[in-house]
Amino acid sequence: MEEEPMVIIVGAGPAGLSMAACLSRHSIPYIILEREDCFASLWKKYTYDRLHLHLEKQFCVLPHLPFPDSYPRYVSKPQFLTYLDDYVSRFNINPLYRRSVESAKFDETSNKWIVNARNSGSGEVEEFSARFLAVASGETSDPYTPEIEGLKTFPGEVLHSTQYRNGKAFKDQNVLVVGAGNSGMEIALDLANHGAKTSIVVRSPIHILSKEMAYWGLMSLKYFSLNIVDTVLTILSKLFYGDLSKYGITRPEKGPFFMKVAYGKYPILDLGTCSKIKSGEIQVLPAISNITGNEVVFDNGKTHPFDTIIFCTGFKRSTNVWLKGDDYLLNEDGLSKVSFPNHWKGKNGLYCVGLARRGLYGAGADAQNIADDIHNLL
Repeated sequence: MEEEPMVIIVGAGPAGLSMAACLSRHSIPYIILEREDCFASLWKKYTYDRLHLHLEKQFCVLPHLPFPDSYPRYVSKPQFLTYLDDYVSRFNINPLYRRSVESAKFDETSNKWIVNARNSGSGEVEEFSARFLAVASGETSDPYTPEIEGLKTFPGEVLHSTQYRNGKAFKDQNVLVVGAGNSGMEIALDLANHGAKTSIVVRSPIHILSKEMAYWGLMSLKYFSLNIVDTVLTILSKLFYGDLSKYGITRPEKGPFFMKVAYGKYPILDLGTCSKIKSGEIQVLPAISNITGNEVVFDNGKTHPFDTIIFCTGFKRSTNVWLKGDDYLLNEDGLSKVSFPNHWKGKNGLYCVGLARRGLYGAGADAQNIADDIHNLL
């Protein structure tokens, strides 16, 4: 926007775009600083081909622009990217790309946030200032690969899930997927479908639900308590999937939505991986102990050889490195530590968008709340 910005938004993913659209609706000038060379870089550059939104489209829509009626219940990656292109065009969003934020601090003299960002094109550090700062840098900002003894001796290919596209190149290979979140489970399925000899590390108890169960649960939370919904979902999962402990998968003692709210652990939405595990096409293994060459040693003492290891071990956030003076809103891992529903608001005009593990819908709600709050303050 040409006017002097009132808000600096850090990040041009879906959360940052939602923030920009909501500010535009109030005619509040802003700028977006984005370290990549495009908006929604995770979706455009770092996701696998078969990815669909895991929840129905009504739970994934961004503020002020519905999905086209022609879109299916579960939106594909290409469809979501087209939707985001339309979103950026509709609200005339023009991020400043290749700006990596190095510091952001509140200046009490000017009553403004001073943000320094390195322009990766010129190499220069540029300074920006505004009354408000909205951190929308994302839950999935920095790919995380754990340190494992002997990993550097592994002669095969080592990937993070952000580098994986599809299983075509892995046919007949022994592939180990490390991490049993939704991405790990779906990548394991994709590998098996492409003829890879697939194993997956499942270290902790997990809840597995069908898409229909998840939809019923989300809708039922409007009418029933979380405990009631969790109890029903656990019973349904046991009836549908049976006892998975003989395959190496156990369930947490607490229910699926409790685990999500309390610990940020999403239930697995099964797309066919369970049947592959039951048939033996996908082998479940415990945590890794160490690696020697192409041999991976597991906590149960068994050793298996692999050609490729794919880490689906999630992300870390670097907010604590560059955000100065905040001891209230975000924790050391860059997520909101303020309780819902006030998790989006800090002090001195600091806000966070989409950092409360509530998905796309939660990020959109955060953006609307923040834009309304800034509008009221102004």
